Amino acid sequence: MTEKVTNSLSGKWALVTGSSGGIGSAIARELAAAGDNLILHGNRHPENAERLAEELRQQIEVRVLACDLADSGGLDRFIESVLQVAPLDVLVNTAGVDVLTGDTAEWPFAKKLAALWQVDVQATIHLSRAFGQKMKDRGSGCIVNIGWDQAEIGMAGESGEYFATVKGAVAAFSRSLAKSLAPAVRVNCVAPGWIKTKWGETASQYWHDRATKESLAGRWGTPEDVARAVRFLASPDADFINGQVLHVDGGFAGSSDKRAWS
Repeated sequence: MTEKVTNSLSGKWALVTGSSGGIGSAIARELAAAGDNLILHGNRHPENAERLAEELRQQIEVRVLACDLADSGGLDRFIESVLQVAPLDVLVNTAGVDVLTGDTAEWPFAKKLAALWQVDVQATIHLSRAFGQKMKDRGSGCIVNIGWDQAEIGMAGESGEYFATVKGAVAAFSRSLAKSLAPAVRVNCVAPGWIKTKWGETASQYWHDRATKESLAGRWGTPEDVARAVRFLASPDADFINGQVLHVDGGFAGSSDKRAWS
């Protein structure tokens, strides 16, 4: 259980999409420690979100809502379901398609790109615009989206191509939405580097070496590293930070390696 570090978000309501595992669940724990009440979202593994909810109910109020974010009609119903729980103070768009592990890793490039575009980009845009306008109407709110640190500089290989495309779009959208919703609502983007999630836990020694060498910190990042950055941006401590892309990668050391990420 994450130690309670501050009550700066006490009593507020946050929605964390993709909170059934990995970075999403770490963000949920961090926001709960800060006092946020939570709406947890899951799709393929809603049972994981339910388990997390049971854990966090010792600290805060929690609801769990399931939705396939690739379903545009389902997105609208999901938005209504969220608003029936509470007006949102914080939205964190963490949900993304895992195209690196399991059956999806075998999909062709075009299918992976289409799936990532639907969830990582279109759903992020849809939810951010819908809830962002509600926040603006109420006079306050905060949105944090998830990008990728190498989206701005590129990375060789198919994975680099589609991740740079979708996460670059998320960052660009976040900067523009910040201007649309200011000054009432802040919109920022966290851009993680090499984070040891499901793929990283099974990666070969080659990728372990590359991840540690490409960070000035000399290690993999953790979901908790990302979660702490999100908590800060969601808190009043970041009140004068808006329209920014914050890299959480230990400091990118760069790489001359052209091997494709697969």
